[in-house]
This record gives sequence, C-alpha cells and structure tokens, in this order.
Amino acid sequence: MTRVWEVSVTDSTLVPDAARAAAEAARSLGLDGARTDAAVLTASELATNMCKYAGGGRFVAEEAREPWGSARALQMLALDHGPGIRDVPAALRDGFSTAGSLGTGLGACARAADFFELQSSPGRGTVAVARFARPAERALFEAPAVAGGLHIPLGGYPRSGDALAFRSGAGRRTVMLADGLGHGEPAAEASDLAARFVLDNGGTAPEVLLRRLHEELRRTRGIAVALAEVDESRHRLTFCGVGNIGARLYRGGRWETLLSQPGIVGAFSLRTPVTARREWWPGDMLVLHSDGLPSRWRPEGIERLRDHDAAVVAAAAFRDSGSAARTPRDDTCVAVVTHTVRSGQGGEA
Repeated sequence: MTRVWEVSVTDSTLVPDAARAAAEAARSLGLDGARTDAAVLTASELATNMCKYAGGGRFVAEEAREPWGSARALQMLALDHGPGIRDVPAALRDGFSTAGSLGTGLGACARAADFFELQSSPGRGTVAVARFARPAERALFEAPAVAGGLHIPLGGYPRSGDALAFRSGAGRRTVMLADGLGHGEPAAEASDLAARFVLDNGGTAPEVLLRRLHEELRRTRGIAVALAEVDESRHRLTFCGVGNIGARLYRGGRWETLLSQPGIVGAFSLRTPVTARREWWPGDMLVLHSDGLPSRWRPEGIERLRDHDAAVVAAAAFRDSGSAARTPRDDTCVAVVTHTVRSGQGGEA
C-alpha cells in the first residue's frame, strides 16, 4: 500500500518529528545505517529551513520507484508557501545565508542525497526533493526523473487511498493514477491492487488494461483511474480514464484537458473504454491528479518547470493549488510525465 510519512512543520519543535519520519521511512525501505543517517540529516535541514525562512511547511516521505525497473528509493519532499528563494544556485553554495548562519544546510543536503533538486518561485514558495537509495541502486536515481509524483493522505492517515504505478518496457511507458473510493484502508487496498496489477501487466494497451482492471477489482469497493501510455519512438501518447481523475496535457504551447468517462472501475458494468491519442514530442508534459486537488486549480505556468524533476513539478502543482492554511479535503495524488528528451536538450533519446 502507499505508505506516506507526513509532518506539518509549523514551528521548530516539530523538526525532530520530520527527522523521525525520515528515519522510519528509510528503515522501512531497507536503507542501511549510513543512508538512513544521511536522510535524517537532510530531513532536519529541510524542516529547519522551512521554519526559519518560510514560517513552516509540509514534509513528506514515501517510496519512489525507478520507472525502468523495480528498484526503490526513499523520496523526501519539503514544500512551503514562503517568500521563495531568488537565487537558487547561490543558496546551494556553502557559505550562503540570509539568517546569519554558517550557510551549509542546503549544500549538505545536495551532497548527502543521491538526487537533490530545489525549485523556488518568489512569492509562491519553495519545493525541495531528495532521494536516497541502496548502495547498489544509487546510480539509478542520480538523474532527474521523467516520471514521478507525490501522495498527500487525508487528515494524517498513514496510508493514501491513491496510488501511482510507472512501468517501462518494449519502448513504451505506462503510467497509472488510481483513486480508491473513499479513504483509509479499504480505498488503499483497491488502489494498491490496481498498482500491482499494472506493474505486472505493463505494455498492454490502456483500453485493454482498463477492462482487465475492472475484472481484477470486482472484490474491492472500486476506483477511479487514469492510464496513459507513452511511445516515444512513434511520438504518441494514448490516454484512457474512468472517473474523476484530472488529466492535463501540455503540448504545442497550450494546455488541453483529456477527458475520462463516468463510472467506477471494479463496480457495476463498465462502458467500452474511450481512448484519446495525441502526438508526444520533447517539451510535452502530462499531469494527472486525483480529486484532492481543488477543482479551481489550473495548470497554467507549470509548463515552465517541465525541465525539472517530475516529482518537483508535481509538488509545485500541489503547492500552487492552494494556500498554506488549506487542508486537503481528500487523499491527494499528483503525477507528472515528461519526455525522456528534455525541452532544453537536443537529439533523440
């Protein structure tokens, strides 16, 4: 199931809670003592910075999977609604500080993590992502991810009723976002079953996979789900969804909403799935999200971040969807998929 360690760091007394969450998450993923200590150090620094410069923020730790295989890593995200950082490269250099400290915190985070990225928008806030893997798998997580996301469970539940699955093979990438009906354990059981089924059956066309999911989930309360397949060799994106999963595609300089059909996968009868097919080129980006994101959220502006790590983009979308005081009304999940060739790069992958 999607286990999430989340801490609302509203003041400095809660920094140790973020550190403990990082330690527990690291141990649950089988990280050794050295990598666990590095994760705890990073969590403490990120939480301290949120208190010192942004008046607090949200710390989230969860599992991240390497999309081309089965390797796992600890992913930690810190996001705030503070004033932002105007010069991110300077902030990552040792000796930089605006608060009279030694200025080694963010630089230490970057050195400790297998992957570290900081994104900041003046007036909106800051997002930091750090990933830690087992020694034999660290190389798999050193580059920015082209597919990733985050989970925010409702009301501090330890498990999210939403689930993500990424699978790659035979030149195609399959992405799934599932939202189990309701929240809590029953919702998590349904969405987790869907994720495991997709991981075991990737490479199947989205409309076929969706019909098979419907039969597989008959014994659950059901899910809303979106499935996308990216075939970069053919420059093609195929999308298929049922229920209230939001899907926004950026391509050709504009945003388009990809529509899902009404229904519940795993419950009642399922209409014949309707697929949407679009071209897929470097610079394009797909954003999927569950209904925990407010309906008024619009993706305009997120495209400027498409050369960042996918989890950073997903966290920025969540950050910008509401205020620091807003409590999510449901489990929230955001997934981002970008082209394996970033828009600023040349050539084909």
